[in-house]
Formats: sequence, structure tokens, C-alpha cells
Amino acid sequence: MTNLKHKRLELPDLPYKYDALEPVISKAIMTLHHTRHHLAYVTGVNAAMDKLEKARAGEGLEIDYKAVMRDFSFHMSGHKLHSIFWKNLRKSSKDNAPTGSLLEKINEQFGSFTAFQTEFAGAGKSVEGSGWVALIQDGDDLHIIQIQNHNLLSVLETKTLLVLDVWEHAYYLDYQNDRGKYVDAFWNIINWDDVAARLA
Repeated sequence: MTNLKHKRLELPDLPYKYDALEPVISKAIMTLHHTRHHLAYVTGVNAAMDKLEKARAGEGLEIDYKAVMRDFSFHMSGHKLHSIFWKNLRKSSKDNAPTGSLLEKINEQFGSFTAFQTEFAGAGKSVEGSGWVALIQDGDDLHIIQIQNHNLLSVLETKTLLVLDVWEHAYYLDYQNDRGKYVDAFWNIINWDDVAARLA
């Protein structure tokens, strides 16, 4: 039998210390979010791959393809989104805003940065259940979308520029059930240089 082996995922390091985003996101939240929740998605992808590879290799493993494919999609999307999310963030700054070609593109597509903030925040505060709000690029156009869980309502063949995790585990210790306050504070910690690099 052929020895099938896909590369296994590993939890990426954060590009800053766990307390770097305080007071917007506490060290406690960042530590749990990264070492427990993100790690769980990495582990979930690898477990799904183990099952699929054993089945492909003819090892007699009978699997529920619907369940395994769902697990793979859910956990891989969670891993990918978190990997972008960490890089989208940096130390808090009250005058934090995009500049240059990114700002020009936002103004062109949304009318103004304020209008963009209103739409992005509105999308983030109204995600049904758990999920994300994302700024995506489709060709020359920018769109704001909601992503339920990690993998529902996503749009294929687009580039993800900016994401905000609105699962309760991302904010509950700091903001309890006030998602709106968390979304409003998010503007202070966006790494616009990273967002601009993704657009470029």
C-alpha cells in the first residue's frame, strides 16, 4: 500500500507577546484564544487528515465522509482565519487608520473610511451566532462579508484582507456579552500595514 502523507499543521507563533494588545484584548484572552482555541483547530485538521489518509491507503478504516469533510472544512477554515487575525492586529493606538492606496481604495469602494467602519462594525455586531466579519477582495472590488462559524457564508476565489473574530471566546472574559463594545474597540488594534500588504 502507498504511504500517503500530507503535511501536518502546526500552531503558528504570535507576532507579539500575549499582553501586547492590552487594554483592548487582555493577556488572559490572548493566551486562551491562541493556546486553546486555535490549537484545537490545528488538532482538528490533523485528526481529519489522519482518518482520510488511512481510508485512502486501504487500511480498512470505514469513515463517515460527511462528518470528516465537515470537520476538515471547519477546522481548516478556523486555522486559516486565526492565522490572518493574529497578523491583522498590533499594539493599541487611538489614531489608528489606514493610509495611502488602501485608504484610497476604501474611499473609492465605500464612500469614506467612516462609511466603511459603519458597515464593517454593523456586520460584526450582527453575525448570527458565532463567526467572523471580513473584508475581502474580489478582483478590483472590496466587499465586507459575514462568516458564520468558520466556514458558512464564505465566498470562494477571493482574497481575505481583514478579519475580526466575533466568537464569544474572543472577547467574553473582557467584555462579557457586550460584543458591540468589543467590535468598537477593534479599530484601535488593527495592523493596517498588514491589511495594505494583503491588498498589494
